Order: sequence, then structure tokens, then C-alpha cells
Amino acid sequence: MKTTRLEAFSDGVFAVIITIMVLELKVPHGTDWEALRPLTPVFLTYVLSFVYLSIYWNNHHHMLHVTEDVTGAIMWANLHLLFWLSLTPFVTAWMGENHFAPLPTAVYGAVLVCAAIAYTTLQATIIRHQGPHSKLAEAVKNDVKGKLSIVLYLAAIPLAFVHQAISDAIYAAVALMWLVPDRRIESKVH
Repeated sequence: MKTTRLEAFSDGVFAVIITIMVLELKVPHGTDWEALRPLTPVFLTYVLSFVYLSIYWNNHHHMLHVTEDVTGAIMWANLHLLFWLSLTPFVTAWMGENHFAPLPTAVYGAVLVCAAIAYTTLQATIIRHQGPHSKLAEAVKNDVKGKLSIVLYLAAIPLAFVHQAISDAIYAAVALMWLVPDRRIESKVH
């Protein structure tokens, strides 16, 4: 099977996840700037999660463009990734509504690490199917950035109980590290 159906399905799931997240933003009960103050943690968490979902969508798009065809294993690996990403609205709302409390901040990190592992699994499944000399294999090679992200998420989870600001800084730093699309894959598309 070609990748078009997998891309279309995945794009739809990404769109639904982002829509659910934005619906969690509640309208303030006032007309001045002070009415926005209690919503600041919710909004900041939304922005961080929106950036993460955008990064995944962008890199997922590039990865599928260098994927020649799709197997059952690739479809299951893709669903595994989408499962973890679909939890993003829940952990985003929980962390934001509770002003970055330690447990919600740690659980947010747990979802991030599981999504990162699922993305790595999808990538490995595609490479296993296409072979070690495929465009994707050549593009990602050792995938230092992907492995570093998982290590940083794993560190951030227990650090949420030391001080949640440390974890939040790690989550933001990893997002900044990935903000630019993965040019390793993009260069193989053309």
C-alpha cells in the first residue's frame, strides 16, 4: 500500500487532537487584562503542546514522504504513535489547570517520552522494512537528537517532584531543539 492513506488518516488525527486542545481553552469571565491572568498557565501549556504536535506532524510528514510503501507493522507503529499523541489534550489540560503541579507535570513528561519512543519505533519499523540503505536510514543515521530527547524527558519526569519549573524548562528546551523541521529527512525528499 502507498503512504497516502496513512498520511490522510494521520493528518485527520492530528487535526482532531489540536481541535480538542483548543476547545479546552475557556473564555475568561471578565473584560480586562486581569481576567486573563488565571488562564496564563493553561495558555502556556497549550502553546507548548501545540508546538510539540506541530513538530510531530511536520516530521511525520517528511518521514512518510521518504517511505515507499506501508506494511501492517508500519500501520500499527503509526497507531502506537497516534495513541500517545492523542493523550496530549488530557495531559495539557491537567497540567495547565493545576498550574504546573508536580504530578501533572511528570505525567505530561511521561506522555512525551512515550510519544518519542513511539516515533522512534515507527522510524525503526520503516527502516527495517525499507532496508539499511533507504533514504530514511541514510537521513537519520544514529538519530542523536531523538535519543537525547528521550533521555531529557526521562530526566524531567522525576525532576518535576524536585521543582516543576525544571521539568517545564526541559520540555521547552526539547521543543526548541526540534522546532526547525528535521532537515536530514527533508534533504532526502528532493
